[in-house]
Amino acid sequence: MKAATGASEAEDAGAMTLYWLWHDPAVAPEGALDLHGDAHPFGPGMWLVRSPLTRSKLYHRIKWQLPEGTPLACAPLGDDPAGWPKFKGMEAGALGWLRGG
Repeated sequence: MKAATGASEAEDAGAMTLYWLWHDPAVAPEGALDLHGDAHPFGPGMWLVRSPLTRSKLYHRIKWQLPEGTPLACAPLGDDPAGWPKFKGMEAGALGWLRGG
């Protein structure tokens, strides 16, 4: 699928980036957000998201779905085992989802 007009070349090519996304879980139910990619819950309000969007576009599309002033963080991760976060006690299936690509 071709990205919308004005998209970057990476988006046009369908390149996927792995992001860590967090929002205040008390503000918006996780299931209600359009995460604009393949996503897996990581913890309360935390998601791992593979998306063709740039960090800025993903951040703003999530931000616009949340009430004004909601804390939000979006950070790219290296999408290979060396770039994945170290973790334990997160949502079931998170490591399997990462490995499944």
